[in-house]
Amino acid sequence: MAKKAAPKKKKKNRNFSVYIKWFWRLFALGVLAIVMIFSLASWGFFGELPTFEILENPQTNLASEVISSDGKTLGKYYLSDNRTPVPFDDLPDHLVNALVATEDERFYDHSGIDAWGTVRAVAFLGSRGGASTISQQLAKQLFTDQVSANIGERILQKIKEWIIAVQLEKQYTKEEIIAMYFNIYDFNNNADGIRSAARVYFGKEPGELNVEQSAMLVGMFKNSALYNPRRNVEGVTNRRNVVLGQMYKNDFLTKEERDSLQALPLEIDYHPESHSTGIATYFRMYLRDWLKNWASEEENRKPDGSKYNIYLDGLKIFTTIDSRMQAYAENAVQQHMPRLQAEFFHQNTKKRNPTAPFQDLRQGQIDTLMRLTMKRSERWRKMKYDMKKSDEEIEASFHKPIPMEIFSWKGDIDTVMTPMDSIRYYKYFLRTGMMSMEPQTGHVKAWVGGINYKHFQYDQVKQSKRQAGSTFKPFVYSTAIDQLHLSPCDEYPDLPTCIEGGKYGNMEAWCPENSNGEFTGENITLKQALAGSVNSVTARLMDMVGPQPVVNLIKKMGVDADILPVPSIALGTPDISVYEMVGAYGTFANMGVYVKPVMITRIEDKNGTVLYENVPETRDVMSPEVAYTTVNLMKGVTESGSGMRLRHKSLGEQTVYKEIITGYPYEFNNPIAGKTGTTQNQSDGWFMGMVPNLVTGVWVGGEDRATHFATITYGQGASMALPMWGLYMKQVYADEDLGVSKEDFEVPEGLTIRIDCDLAADEANDTIPKVKTPDVEIDF
Repeated sequence: MAKKAAPKKKKKNRNFSVYIKWFWRLFALGVLAIVMIFSLASWGFFGELPTFEILENPQTNLASEVISSDGKTLGKYYLSDNRTPVPFDDLPDHLVNALVATEDERFYDHSGIDAWGTVRAVAFLGSRGGASTISQQLAKQLFTDQVSANIGERILQKIKEWIIAVQLEKQYTKEEIIAMYFNIYDFNNNADGIRSAARVYFGKEPGELNVEQSAMLVGMFKNSALYNPRRNVEGVTNRRNVVLGQMYKNDFLTKEERDSLQALPLEIDYHPESHSTGIATYFRMYLRDWLKNWASEEENRKPDGSKYNIYLDGLKIFTTIDSRMQAYAENAVQQHMPRLQAEFFHQNTKKRNPTAPFQDLRQGQIDTLMRLTMKRSERWRKMKYDMKKSDEEIEASFHKPIPMEIFSWKGDIDTVMTPMDSIRYYKYFLRTGMMSMEPQTGHVKAWVGGINYKHFQYDQVKQSKRQAGSTFKPFVYSTAIDQLHLSPCDEYPDLPTCIEGGKYGNMEAWCPENSNGEFTGENITLKQALAGSVNSVTARLMDMVGPQPVVNLIKKMGVDADILPVPSIALGTPDISVYEMVGAYGTFANMGVYVKPVMITRIEDKNGTVLYENVPETRDVMSPEVAYTTVNLMKGVTESGSGMRLRHKSLGEQTVYKEIITGYPYEFNNPIAGKTGTTQNQSDGWFMGMVPNLVTGVWVGGEDRATHFATITYGQGASMALPMWGLYMKQVYADEDLGVSKEDFEVPEGLTIRIDCDLAADEANDTIPKVKTPDVEIDF
């Protein structure tokens, strides 16, 4: 029996060895299959993989960045990706630790694929965490399509991710991979990449983030649409706390730190980044158009001959704008314009002005004006040219009520009105333009093109040109000083002055009146005449030098407008932009040398290669002596003329203007040269103010010349524009780091013109408006 049992045992052993052989055959076949699948995938059999060159330079859309002279980001240009790369060294340690602890604990120990994580994910079907490493997630973001719902396609995508992840690990350091991952991720709300996310959600640069803020942003990697801090506060808080827990688990936080941070409420400081919000919006829109023109020029092309795309190529545009001075200028507008507007509304109720907001127009003229505005509107353009609607259909739509959001100084208002009513509503609002420049370099330090870019997109600094009023008079005076060697102390009678029209063609004689309609008949100095803006003396100077030399002068000072050489230009009839006026006045402050305003110092590509550098454009316009003498004349405006309110230390009884309008007191005691300007019917109010190293121009007025104050009290430049200059300069001087001068203007060597002539006290007092005469005209 025992002998018969032995063969059975041998058969059983033989069967077991067969199983062993089949096991190894299947194992080898599986390994071979895996090798083959990975080989086929790497050869592109299942779809193209990135080449070495593409891995070397992965293509992502990069926003172009506008950078201020003090190193702050003013804004960006982008289409869909608001992305600006940040190097690893600029990422705080706790941000990197939060990412590693949460997304890939063994990141520094693997070469792209986490074997243990993969086995765990398969064994527990993902219930104890996924298997994707940071390198795999980066591969998916950079080089693979969206996750497929088809399991077979998803397996192939995963294989591609593994291959690319290994290649990335060979190509880049661990630190570079982390930086790329932070820079590529979309954090929602136009926050592409960690720099935009830090700025959008917290108003900070990445290096300024604290631990809980870093944890919140890392938590968004799981799903930024779901974990959106603007919509899902509870979910984002819980997710942030999970990240903090992972940091504790991986010894990046102590238990006490974890517990205290998890107890904090979620706090975000939302700063949306769009083309119509943020600082220096009008300047950025001007700059955008300049860049497009620059990129279209043949000499500025890429090495391959293609154009730079400001929305995709990650250019860095270094500007002359100082973010602090820009903020101060915008603050001045935000302080003054709502007060001025409130007074305008008060004076233009239907009861007080039946044709409000217009003055001096008949109903038929108003209808024509409204119709022209309707046809110039963006709504009309879109309906006519994009939607191919007839004029009758378009016009009918302007009289149908629709929901809309309208501007108010207290915040946007959701309402229902007809587009035509909204046009009239916006006609009520006074507009402004303000620019500040360093005259020695031409560097533009602040540029405010309006009261709100979202609702008023027409730039009042460079696009708009308005009558200059009395701010034009210094050009007449400087021409006379240059040609006739006049002194501020020279005297002329305040008498009616007529210039015969025959001198300038077949024109009628020009006999201007003073702003108050009166002539004193007394002799006054040129300094007194400019301080009091006496038209009779300006007309006399124009007759002495002729209009053509004045036109020639202002052309040299950067004014491009076509100006007819007629005598009436002496009182500021030409239309000139704030940009041109500031550049021209800079010539006076810069000892007679015109420097064309500069906004951009250089442009770099994403790799730091310089593509453009500004070359200053300068020219000698007048002698230092003439320039200084003109400045001395304009100093009289703030010492005894319409700009004297800049010196007031209290409201007192010497001013008719409410504190709410003027922003008194300014209490400046340093030398200031300036000139106010007010055009016919108070349609335009100007103030040009200068200290030795800063020239600033301010204009205020309505969209249409018919929109203006009824009287000179509030309608003059000294009330509409000067207060913004004062509010701006108070902030500028309070910031001592800016180095804006309080010294006197430099006296040129060899000065031969007599300068030292003081105004008598009683004459100075006569130029100040009294409480009992609220409509006395200061300036015309």
